[in-house]
Amino acid sequence: MQGILIMDKPAGFTSFDVDAKLRGILGTRKIGHAGTLDPMATGVLPVFVGRAAKAVDMLPNTDKTYEATMRLGVRTDTGDITGQVLETTKVPDALSAVEVSAVLEHFVGSGMQTPPMYSAVKVGGQPLYKLARQGKTVERRARAVMIYSLELLGRESESDYRIRIACSKGTYVRVLLEDIGRALGVPATMAALRRTAAAGFTQAQAVTFAQVEQAKAQGTLTQMLLGVETVFADLNAVQVDEKGASRLFNGAPVYRCTAANGRVRVFGPQGFLGTGRVEHGVLNIEKRFFEG
Repeated sequence: MQGILIMDKPAGFTSFDVDAKLRGILGTRKIGHAGTLDPMATGVLPVFVGRAAKAVDMLPNTDKTYEATMRLGVRTDTGDITGQVLETTKVPDALSAVEVSAVLEHFVGSGMQTPPMYSAVKVGGQPLYKLARQGKTVERRARAVMIYSLELLGRESESDYRIRIACSKGTYVRVLLEDIGRALGVPATMAALRRTAAAGFTQAQAVTFAQVEQAKAQGTLTQMLLGVETVFADLNAVQVDEKGASRLFNGAPVYRCTAANGRVRVFGPQGFLGTGRVEHGVLNIEKRFFEG
């Protein structure tokens, strides 16, 4: 079994919990996910099954889209409502949706972001969240992130605002919302988070555990799996014949390739073979997703 399941992660599950449950349903150990989600978050989690798991670290598109609820007037130790409340402040009566929208514009573009202590980032081989649970705080290196767009979707209450966020890999929405609150002059925390797109996949493609279990029972599970080649849809496609596929499987190059220089998707008579690289008419396999 090989392919990609776009899971709709439920709240309360870690991304690794999703992997573990799917291992039991699918009966395979070869499973990995792209783009970790916090336990409280829901939404799009691409899960790679079988040989497709080799593609997790090769994703050409690592951008994400979220819908988050920012709660003003509250600051917690985790940056979301699951944490311990450290500060509460009354939200100014004069604060309006127009003012919030205006502040959002200042956060669009490139910037630097320091990972929160409650995160899976490792320092000295130790996940930060484990150190945080011990009451420790360590120095973290700021990382470059890109916010492509911020859109105020609505005001849900006096203190809650729903925001759509399109951003690069490595962006912590919790930290972004805290920064937005700081710019508004009030503390802020994340009250809800749903990922609506990741790595080019959307929530329209997402399935639940119940749907996966039903598909397995009906014998239609393979129809639910997306081909691993969908990850590389933006790359040019190269077709080789049976002889070329055999050469690539054995680590030999294919000559007289007419494709432009660069990374490509490689297809043979049996379908998708893997990713390759063309240089001056010579095609070499980069990562293969087929058996010889």
